[in-house]
Amino acid sequence: MAFHIVLVEPEIPANTGNIARTCAATGTWLHLVRPLGFDTDDRTLKRAGLDYWHSVKLEYHDSWHELKEKYASSRFFLATTKATKLYTDIEFQDEDFLVFGKETRGLDPSILAEHPDSLIRMPMTDTVRSLNLSNSAAIILYEGLRQNRFPGLS
Repeated sequence: MAFHIVLVEPEIPANTGNIARTCAATGTWLHLVRPLGFDTDDRTLKRAGLDYWHSVKLEYHDSWHELKEKYASSRFFLATTKATKLYTDIEFQDEDFLVFGKETRGLDPSILAEHPDSLIRMPMTDTVRSLNLSNSAAIILYEGLRQNRFPGLS
């Protein structure tokens, strides 16, 4: 069993590095959709991922549409503050894709419009715009893992 985390045009290397470490710890695939807001040789990216990069199942995609075409039969859940459905309302399954947008603007409205029934959010007060990207990815991923009884993890 493996979940997939997709970062569409991530901007902050430390967030991507933290997510990569979470992916390594859970056997989750990490998909990075270009353009990236940093160089993959960035020291901050490598530092945040520590020495776990060799354990990360990593794929790069030149566009959202390229990724969607490659995994056309997969289920995608898109995290956005614009959703009405909570992430806890989903029954996550093996091979689900958890999609996150760039830190400053989230996912492009055209991407959200493609998946109106697959938008999910985390509840929070209205005093902040959103949670940190790496925290959001970990929260939703671990809900999926919990629902599936943490397969392959001890």
